Amino acid sequence: MSDAPVALITGGGSGIGAAVARQLLDAGYRVTVTGRGEARLRGFAEELGHPDGLLTIVGSAAEYGDVQAAVDTTLKSFGRLDTVVANAGFATHDTVAEGDPSGWTEMVLTNVLGPALLIRASIDALKETRGRIVLVGSVAGFVPGPGNIYGATKWAVTGLAENTRRQVTDWGVGVTHIAPGRTETPFWDSYGSLPPGHLLTADQIADSVVWAIRQPEGVDVNTVVVRPIGQPN
Repeated sequence: MSDAPVALITGGGSGIGAAVARQLLDAGYRVTVTGRGEARLRGFAEELGHPDGLLTIVGSAAEYGDVQAAVDTTLKSFGRLDTVVANAGFATHDTVAEGDPSGWTEMVLTNVLGPALLIRASIDALKETRGRIVLVGSVAGFVPGPGNIYGATKWAVTGLAENTRRQVTDWGVGVTHIAPGRTETPFWDSYGSLPPGHLLTADQIADSVVWAIRQPEGVDVNTVVVRPIGQPN
């Protein structure tokens, strides 16, 4: 068990992050999951039966002290770090010309600053294991939407992924950007309803994340865009 690979997932108590955590645990990984909601993390651990290989840490993905502490605690508990998954993020589901600016700061900090903080906090450990950085973006980071501020944050993630890859590839660290289309997760809770049409499941997106993580040494899968059949944009 002590040699098993280790992953740290932000925003991992529900949705895509939780699905990735479950799949990695099933594959023999040890997993740290962070999130802002203690009750949600506790419920996730209870759901899985409190496995020895799962560590849950309350903290904000947009606060460097919290992110660094999560990395440090993971290294202290598990002795190594092979993969980080920047999954924490949310949308205010409004527009630049008609929306409520009060929610934008937190969204930008979580969606854009958060992944950068995770990279910065974990890169030294990832150099040691020649590990992998996974950034969970969105189709909205490739396709413009009218007034879509959330989409602008995900365009930033698209740029961050490639900018990061160009630096860390020389250190033996891989970077994968997973960009989901419409997926049935708590992301839509603040929207009020699920969007129409066929939606992917969190497990279907997790399949792509775990596939990229488990590629053979020396293989760097960089960008994976996953849409449900029927999503035109």
